[in-house]
Parts: sequence; structure tokens; C-alpha cells
Amino acid sequence: MATLYERLGGPAAVDAAVDRFYDRVLADDRIRHFFDGIDMARQRQHQKAFLTYAFGGAGSYSGGGMRASHAPLVARGLNDTHFDAVVEDLAATLREMGVAEDLVEEVALVTETVRDDILGR
Repeated sequence: MATLYERLGGPAAVDAAVDRFYDRVLADDRIRHFFDGIDMARQRQHQKAFLTYAFGGAGSYSGGGMRASHAPLVARGLNDTHFDAVVEDLAATLREMGVAEDLVEEVALVTETVRDDILGR
């Protein structure tokens, strides 16, 4: 069976989705303030690498741990409401790109596996 990464369309699809996703995030009043002062080119590359790994497209991920990477944001108030906004923005991006609903739901399930680490629980 093909990986989620392959079923989403591979590197070109993930790259396009991440770029569109961050455009949406940076316009989202609920969460855009968490990205103030962030090098967004670097952030996009990190996200592309992570999603490639998380969706089965690469054997390892060399980025920082979720808990440690997001601890400063948790200290600034990052909570479940903000995580939900990210998941909503990602799903909306995928739907806008014409991704099938079953794949959007599978992406959401994968995303949920990191909620507690991102929120420091």
C-alpha cells in the first residue's frame, strides 16, 4: 500500500501544501502572532521535512523535538484552541488543493499524534 505521502502526491504536493498552509496561518488572527519574528523560509523547510517524515516519505527526521521546539510558544500561551486552528488551516489548505476528504482526515489523525508533545503535556 502506498504511504500517505505518496497518496498525497509526494514532494511537489507536500511542498505546495506547506507553502499554502503557511500563507493561511499567517493570515489567521487566532495564531499568526506565534510566528512573529520567525524565519518563515526556514520554518517552511522544517515543516516540509517533518511532514515528509510523518506521512511516510522519509526514514528519519533530524529536526528538533516537538516538546522542546514548542516550549517557548506554550510559555506564550499556546493551547488546544491554537492547535485546533492549525489543524483547521491545514485541512482547509488540503481541501482547497483538491485533496480527497479521506486523505484530509488521515492527515488530521497524524497531526493529532503530536498534540500533547506540542502542547507540553
